[in-house]
Amino acid sequence: MLQKQHKTLPQPGWSLDERDPEFIKSIMPLLGFFYHYYFRVQTSGWHHIPPKEKVLFVGSHNGGIAAPDMVMVMYDWFRRFGVERPVYGLMHPKVWQVSPPLAQLGVKAGAIMAHPKMAYAALRSGASVLVYPGGVEDLFRPYHLRHKIYFAGRQGFIKLALRENLPIVPVISAGAHDTLIVLADLYKVARQLHEWGMPWLFGIDPEVFPIYLGLPWGLAIGPLPDIPLPVSIHTRVCPPIVFERYGRQAASDREYVRECYELVVNQMQQELDNLEQLRFQGRPSLLP
Repeated sequence: MLQKQHKTLPQPGWSLDERDPEFIKSIMPLLGFFYHYYFRVQTSGWHHIPPKEKVLFVGSHNGGIAAPDMVMVMYDWFRRFGVERPVYGLMHPKVWQVSPPLAQLGVKAGAIMAHPKMAYAALRSGASVLVYPGGVEDLFRPYHLRHKIYFAGRQGFIKLALRENLPIVPVISAGAHDTLIVLADLYKVARQLHEWGMPWLFGIDPEVFPIYLGLPWGLAIGPLPDIPLPVSIHTRVCPPIVFERYGRQAASDREYVRECYELVVNQMQQELDNLEQLRFQGRPSLLP
């Protein structure tokens, strides 16, 4: 007898086919409420996005696990370019470990595994990609660093841009890190306790261990999910950053990659400083 051959299905986050435009359409009214009334988002710079070309967005994470500025940037993309124009966001693998249902919702909205294989696959399919190199360390950086671009030294996105011959389009935001107040990151202390025998929750190394003030906990210890405070958020899509040379050889040159990384961080910091100054003056709309 012939045995049936079972097709192996890709694991969640490892396929570009799970993005669901109809699901995105269904959540647009809810995202619109948060955009217009809860966070009262002001945005600028979307003219920097080519009408039909793919782009590599690089952003700075803010506001804890909820990452409200990231969600609002995605909403802006959908309402400006439509849900059919594909854009994928790289999502940390641990989201699937901690909360598979939440991860699956992200997948339907365009989240893919934060792995070079998936980033290259998305770009080579003609889609745009959104990456936040700082990860959870950026999301939970202490409040006194809220105006700092922080990527934790991760340079993979530079190699991605160089290999794919793409400029980097920075995305910055101000205000989202006020939706909770991170007092400190006690990860080193928690790591030491773990080495002495304290198990990690769910058996997963969280990489950060913040103490923060926010809803609904009041005072929270650890990377717990929160309800963002209704703080006004300002986002900006910055002019593309084009490097002097591209290609596999450029991506293999460690010193050149480091120089490109410093260029991106410094330019994004300057853009964020300008945005914060205009926001402080109550004039964010003056940005083009």
